[in-house]
Amino acid sequence: MGKIVKVSGPLVVATGLADANMQDVVRVGEQRLIGEILTMTGDSASIQVYEETSGLGPGADVITTGAPLSVELGPGLIENIYDGIQRPLEVIMQKVKGNNLPRGVEVPALDREKKWDFTPTVKPGSKVVGGDIIGTVQETNSILHKIMIPPKMSGTILSIESGSFTVTDTVAVLEQPSGEKVELPMMQKWPVRVGRPYKHKYPPVIPLQSGQRIVDSFFPVAKGGTAAIPGPFGSGKTVMQHALAKWSDVDLVVYIGCGERGNEMTDVLREFPELVDPRTGESLMKRTVLIANTSDMPVAAREASIYTGITIAEYFRDMGYAVAVIADSTSRWAEALREMSGRLEEMPGEEGYPAYLSSRLAQFYERAGSVACIGSDEDRRGSLTAVGAVSPPGGDLSEPVSQATMRIVKVFWALDASLAYRRHFPAINWLNSYSLYLDSLKPWYDENLGPKFLENREWAMAVLQEEESLNEIVQLVGKDSLSAKDQITLEVAKIIREDFLQQNSFVDIDSYSEYDRQARMLALIRDYDVHCRAAAEKGGSLNDLFAIPSREGIGRAKSVLATEYQDAYAVLQEQMEKEIAAIGEKGADAL
Repeated sequence: MGKIVKVSGPLVVATGLADANMQDVVRVGEQRLIGEILTMTGDSASIQVYEETSGLGPGADVITTGAPLSVELGPGLIENIYDGIQRPLEVIMQKVKGNNLPRGVEVPALDREKKWDFTPTVKPGSKVVGGDIIGTVQETNSILHKIMIPPKMSGTILSIESGSFTVTDTVAVLEQPSGEKVELPMMQKWPVRVGRPYKHKYPPVIPLQSGQRIVDSFFPVAKGGTAAIPGPFGSGKTVMQHALAKWSDVDLVVYIGCGERGNEMTDVLREFPELVDPRTGESLMKRTVLIANTSDMPVAAREASIYTGITIAEYFRDMGYAVAVIADSTSRWAEALREMSGRLEEMPGEEGYPAYLSSRLAQFYERAGSVACIGSDEDRRGSLTAVGAVSPPGGDLSEPVSQATMRIVKVFWALDASLAYRRHFPAINWLNSYSLYLDSLKPWYDENLGPKFLENREWAMAVLQEEESLNEIVQLVGKDSLSAKDQITLEVAKIIREDFLQQNSFVDIDSYSEYDRQARMLALIRDYDVHCRAAAEKGGSLNDLFAIPSREGIGRAKSVLATEYQDAYAVLQEQMEKEIAAIGEKGADAL
């Protein structure tokens, strides 16, 4: 037991802790506030306390638990909402009968009383190793929870039972090679700052289908990849992350509200239960875990929330699921690092951030990946995709958090406030964004959408680049002074921007767009460009070409019902070719 000698906000210095270790969780003061040891000098320890420290003073007791900050993993995680150190907020609210989170409250992360129906998948006498699945629990209609042997254990199953159990009840007995018998419950613990093991990490080769056209067609992220969404206030970072959480074709979403405003987390809590997962027909909450560490919660817990979320995600990845971690926002997480670093009197780096900012960000994003899961099952593959929002002050992407993130992630969706003010959503700037996964995803695109898809994507990007340079000329001399080819380029670029890239999340048909529809829309726009250029060379009137009924049809193509778009696009294609050909012939006759 140690004694406090100094209190500085969330940082507490205590002596008499010679038996404690770095990163041990401790209980501080009479209220038993949760803290974690950051540094040790002799028997003196610097502790970051995850709760409000007002009222603490020198002489108060500090007791070490002898274990690092860990999360409880087992049935009951899904549909739950936790704070940054995995305390169940809804359970605490019921316990204290109020909306405020009291200090020192101790509530287990997983419900100790609820019983789950456990179905064994192995028999007594089976040889097992860490990661092997010994049974299943149907946690929600969307997720079959697989009960696994903890990573560092192996041996022979002596006994295993089926039936209804709580997470702490023994469901199996394991005899280890040493002869020691271990009782296995459905719950296991894992330290949050240590990545869970895997056999092998593979290069990501399958795209994460988000239903957002600018993401899927222009700047795709692979399953098991990393992406960042930087942007100034009001540009739509949170809305973009909500869309990814709602529509991505992953099995499970872990949403981390790290330093977010409380009303944004409230929106998530209200929306997700009402939204229907397009893959399962169930509520989205049936495959979601929420970590809420709002901006008014203690800053130290904000730093831990990122690790809490990604450890839960790794646990489901180990079951063989595709998981997405949505972190909103890593900038506020970095601010928490900066505050704690300042209180520890560490040497500051750029803009006061700690010198280890880049390495901490890398530690988070490097836990993403497409992996072969541990265990004797050779075919079990899981993926963890990490998407982090970055909130640079004033939208300045040259600040340290944005720059450090750009060096690590492979997809960069740069949000633009000017696009958001023009009501162009998603407000992703197609000139500043990039994806480094296109080469590794090419075989998937060629097999599933045909080789033309990436060709059309490259063509569309070239048109948008050319539009940017033409706009400078237009501002000087006017649009009418441009050649026919350049005017067609501007018109086609407008179609790509307004009719393809822009999506309306309030219209059900347009809020989600599957890959096949995207490929057909892009091909339709390119055909319009090709036929218009051919007609213009014959002398066809540009005004007539831009005013054909099919031009309006292309604009309305994204509103066609999902069950009808294939036939509708084929009819529109035929109609468009006839109308443009007629204008070309009319022009040729006039010559």
